[in-house]
Amino acid sequence: MLRLFVGIALPPELKLRLSLLCSGVPGARWVDPGNYHLTLRFIGEVDEGLAGDIDQALVKIRAPRFQVTLAGVGRFSDRMLWVGVDKSPPLAHLRDKVESALVRLGLEPETRRYAPHVTLARLRNAGEAKLQSFLAEHALFRADSFEVAQFSLVASYLTKGGAIYEDQADYPLG
Repeated sequence: MLRLFVGIALPPELKLRLSLLCSGVPGARWVDPGNYHLTLRFIGEVDEGLAGDIDQALVKIRAPRFQVTLAGVGRFSDRMLWVGVDKSPPLAHLRDKVESALVRLGLEPETRRYAPHVTLARLRNAGEAKLQSFLAEHALFRADSFEVAQFSLVASYLTKGGAIYEDQADYPLG
């Protein structure tokens, strides 16, 4: 079984810039900068046969290259700190194409509203005052735009030290 998601890799210089944000919150398990990505669709555990079908469906997706800008920080309840993404119709369009391709294969539709973000940390018993301080300090964070020239099918292997990601296939954009 493979645990898969579809995502967009970030440029190395952006990963470095994001990593510089990651401090000052006791109880935060900071994501390794090598694992920073923008998820288009979490798939979950599938067998090798379905993984092959997913690959074949994603190969057929056609979309233009586009720019994305990371901006702002936030949190999902007390579980996660993230950097957000400026509104991007081309990103939403690509995400919708990925979603449609996966649903046509028989995967259950994603029920959560798509909220593009890059996870910075998972939280466990983080103090509210430190969280509020982090959010206030980085509220105006804004990175330079970067070009999205491809998206990837990625395997996620869970370990005691955190997830290890391994690209399975890359899909170029026009």
